[in-house]
Amino acid sequence: MNKKHLWGVAIVLVISGVVLYVDLRSTPIAQLERAARNINLIGLVAVFGLMLLSYVFEASILAVLTKRKNEPKRSKWSFFRIPLIQALFNAITPMSTGGQPSQLAAMVQMGIEGGRATSLLLMKFIIYQIVVFLAYVTTIITGFHMVATKFAGLAIFIAIGFLIHVSSIAFLLAILFAYNWTKKTANWIMNLLAKFINQKRVDIWRKNTLDKIETFYEESQKLKREKKKLIVCVILTVLQLLCFYSIPYMTLVTLNVPADWASVTQMNIMIIMFMAIIPIPGASGGAEYSFQTLFSTFISSNGTLIVGMFLWRFVTYFFGMILGIFGWIFKPAKIAKPTE
Repeated sequence: MNKKHLWGVAIVLVISGVVLYVDLRSTPIAQLERAARNINLIGLVAVFGLMLLSYVFEASILAVLTKRKNEPKRSKWSFFRIPLIQALFNAITPMSTGGQPSQLAAMVQMGIEGGRATSLLLMKFIIYQIVVFLAYVTTIITGFHMVATKFAGLAIFIAIGFLIHVSSIAFLLAILFAYNWTKKTANWIMNLLAKFINQKRVDIWRKNTLDKIETFYEESQKLKREKKKLIVCVILTVLQLLCFYSIPYMTLVTLNVPADWASVTQMNIMIIMFMAIIPIPGASGGAEYSFQTLFSTFISSNGTLIVGMFLWRFVTYFFGMILGIFGWIFKPAKIAKPTE
């Protein structure tokens, strides 16, 4: 990690510390103690277990995609550390921009050639985005009315986050199913921009955009040819997201708060949409605020709400950061690529 990443850690800790301080200052200690004593230990273990399972399923996706004839056998740790490192760099970079490069670095460390590692990560990204798209659309259709009715201000930001996600995924789907049209559209947009912006800058944008379109299209064709891998990876991605999205519900179970899994999970997915538009490492501040705002509908005690928010934030954010540090430090033995 460089100085920029350390600054990201510092920003996250300061903002989270301020949020926690404000919450604790306005909450009687007796309420916090009562909420802490009410914690279900089995549920607490299950919360951490769901987060670990999410990492296991993500690592398994990479293991499945990497596997091919004559591929050298790699340790489970070499794959498991990749989502941990991604969690670390997602947490300490604005809008999670460090996740993909850190995964690439981790795969190169385990002996996978850089070009192939990039290809594998793109395959994983395509599958993930398609599954996430379906989850977001389903949630907006079935659960957005709950937020729009009770929290109109927050609903606007969730809608913006949803539109940003849909726009990026629509672009990806356009590449998959309308490759020629997408290239023509990209060129048309660049020609339009060239009328208002420096030509050299637009040419750079054009090249980068067309290169990315080409790369995405090539990887999508590889996925189509490997249908068994595709099906297995889609199933693993669904399981990964089910584990991750279910953590808030299990947090409420841990605090012995009665709640409906579907409603809580819909709320959680909308929080994630909101977090995506906060340009601060880890969406610090906004994540805590949105959790407290939305989950106040399930939790009547302010002390229980604060404990639940802290537990949720620690498991989904700081826990991954801690594991990611270990993942970054303990590198696997590098395996040379097999001779052809």
